[in-house]
Amino acid sequence: MKHKAGYVSIIGKPNAGKSTLLNALLKQKISIVSDKPQTTRKTVLGILSEEDYQIIFLDTPGILNPKYLLQEKMEEFIKRSIDDADILLFIYDVSTEKEIKNLFGEKNLLRLLNQTSTPKVLLLNKVDLSSEEKVKKLIEEAEEHKLFTKIIPVSALLNFNTDSVRETILSYIPEHPKYYPEDITSSENERFFVGEIVREKIFELYRDEIPYSCETAVEEFKERESGKYYISVMIFVEKDSQKKIIIGKGGAQIKKLGELSRKDVEIFLDKEVYLELRVKVRENWRSNEAMMKQFGYAQPKDN
Repeated sequence: MKHKAGYVSIIGKPNAGKSTLLNALLKQKISIVSDKPQTTRKTVLGILSEEDYQIIFLDTPGILNPKYLLQEKMEEFIKRSIDDADILLFIYDVSTEKEIKNLFGEKNLLRLLNQTSTPKVLLLNKVDLSSEEKVKKLIEEAEEHKLFTKIIPVSALLNFNTDSVRETILSYIPEHPKYYPEDITSSENERFFVGEIVREKIFELYRDEIPYSCETAVEEFKERESGKYYISVMIFVEKDSQKKIIIGKGGAQIKKLGELSRKDVEIFLDKEVYLELRVKVRENWRSNEAMMKQFGYAQPKDN
């Protein structure tokens, strides 16, 4: 039996359901999910390995018009993932968008989609929140533009039609040996995912601009054969006022953040942990090139 392997980039506007789709296709949680847009900041690589194929998924930040350096770096991740992909999955939220023509009116989005000849599949997501008539109309309108090679209605949250998405991917990716050992599900290490779990809980607990002004960095990760792991995570914010909000009165909020984060970290690591959270101010870090590199937003150069 011939073996297939290839890269799949999942792209779309903020909050369209990219991370939820990735988790559904992998049948486990890899990428953080929030009902707030722009949760994903970097490309998260998830790997699905079966006997006769291996699919490497690239979950990307939401496509928008960059307004500051961090968003410019996020767009660089999107561009690179598009260049690396054997197939693009463009996910479109039918529950919020009234007409597909709104999609084709966004120049920045179209520029990204048209930068490559890679096959593009349109996934009309959240069809469970829309009417059958509306979905049918969106499919007809999208077909007129001839930008996508296939259109699939899905519900990533309910796992509806995800098997069809997987079969479509397999029809496009080439014959190739496995790129990664079959026993790993991501190229990222445990420290990365611990930081992402804390950042996910920040999105859940805090409102307005706070989550977007935060970055996390795992400063210590001590594994112990007996006893709890010790993990120290620094939360970076841009202003003293934001630091006070994160900590809360008498430290109540950061204590709650720590409790919620620790539970998910323990599930992820399958190990009891002592999780320490601290907060540090780095003014305007989202517009600072040096800070971007420190937080891992600088793209590696091609060899």
